[in-house]
Amino acid sequence: MIDYAAALDAQDADAYVALFAQDAEWVNGGMVRKGKEEIRALVAGLFPTRPDDFVNLETFEISFHPRIELDGDRATMRSGHLLFRRGPGGNPVPVLFGRYEDEFIREDGAWKILRRVDLPTIPTAEEYGPVIRARQKIQEQHIRGARS
Repeated sequence: MIDYAAALDAQDADAYVALFAQDAEWVNGGMVRKGKEEIRALVAGLFPTRPDDFVNLETFEISFHPRIELDGDRATMRSGHLLFRRGPGGNPVPVLFGRYEDEFIREDGAWKILRRVDLPTIPTAEEYGPVIRARQKIQEQHIRGARS
């Protein structure tokens, strides 16, 4: 989960997707992404195009209170997460609090996320949805402009 937060903070879609099992599923409300390619498309749409020396100075995520239950080559975990954005004067401002409900599987000797359910709490998925859609539109415009 440390690698998960690091991949988010680095806005590194490849590192993020590498944490998921081949048959992974990512769920947030009614949005379900199945398999690595759909999950890659989801996060690639959220992350801006970044240079190789990119350092994220705008956001960071903290995951906390993990409750893990192991069962052989499978595990479940419930945890909380909090997303911060740069606010006025450069101060970190919390913008999203939620819970993760995860299933893990040991795949080729490494633990991978089999199913991640993201449950935004404050704001709710309905309240935060317009923010995500606006970010995706900005990213799409940025990509179109770079192709021109």
